[in-house]
Amino acid sequence: MSAKQKVIIDCDPGIDDSLALLLALNSPELDVIGITIVCGNVPVSLGADNALKILRLGKRLDIPVYIGAKKPLIRDYISAQDTHGVDGLGETNIPAVTNVYAKSGAIDFINQSLIQYPDLTIIAIGPLTNIAIALKKQPTAWKSLKNFISMGGAYKSYGNCSPVAEYNYWCDPDAANYVYSSLPCKITMVGLDVTRKIVLTPNILEYICAINPKMGSFIRAITRFYFDFHWQQEKVIGCVINDPLAIAYAITPTLCEGFDAYTQIETIGISLGQSIVDAQNIFKHVTNSHILTKVDDFKFMHMFLERIATAKEPELTQTLAQIMVKKGRSTHE
Repeated sequence: MSAKQKVIIDCDPGIDDSLALLLALNSPELDVIGITIVCGNVPVSLGADNALKILRLGKRLDIPVYIGAKKPLIRDYISAQDTHGVDGLGETNIPAVTNVYAKSGAIDFINQSLIQYPDLTIIAIGPLTNIAIALKKQPTAWKSLKNFISMGGAYKSYGNCSPVAEYNYWCDPDAANYVYSSLPCKITMVGLDVTRKIVLTPNILEYICAINPKMGSFIRAITRFYFDFHWQQEKVIGCVINDPLAIAYAITPTLCEGFDAYTQIETIGISLGQSIVDAQNIFKHVTNSHILTKVDDFKFMHMFLERIATAKEPELTQTLAQIMVKKGRSTHE
């Protein structure tokens, strides 16, 4: 049996971040050595509280949570609480964890872990502020990093907080641009081109509730606000759950397809936060990213439901065939 993949999840919980954490906690391939919190969807202290709530639900309060950056590198901080609710979990006001507390020192934890575990994977599903600060503080610690996955950006897809920008990179474009220009390994960009294909529909939610009432009740509670937002903003029936795809990709990269390219992030003007992907190699720069463009949403949802809701075969495949596009047509551009 192969060794578990040691990972740090850098996040800003957040509804879809919470679902991503649950997927990671229920994936035996991953050894989550720590969760680091960055300001993003919610202020950093609230994000830490929410991470602890998810760890309690997953019975994994042994995993440490570290508080990181409270604001972006340069620009003013703008949260996404209009999308996730004031509490970050869909206005559910779930009671706080009171027997375990988040720690300070996310930046040092990241750098020390990189030195201790040369095979470490970092999955960043929030703005890249913590990553940029850690990289600037101790660049030598990052030289052996081989796997960095970032949920952020958009290649051909339209933005979700401006016509061209995805929120994580728009929230702190200076951090994102620094990481893309300075990280010594390629960044896998899990952008809106693929995450928009991952939709938690009412049918899928009802299936979760039917087979796992406890988890279904939790997911229903936190996503009701998210459902409403997605309908009002994009006329999506259900909600796009961006972040879990980054976790799934770390486990099974064959879920997605993409290409290597040079990418930089715009830091000023009307296109603030835009991912400029040089798909045609016009700049002739060294490639610094792997841009995901296709995803098998059927296989993703199979993994998600099997692990989050403990769905079983053959019922799982039969049910998904009824409530999703047929498997042969589920890989999207």
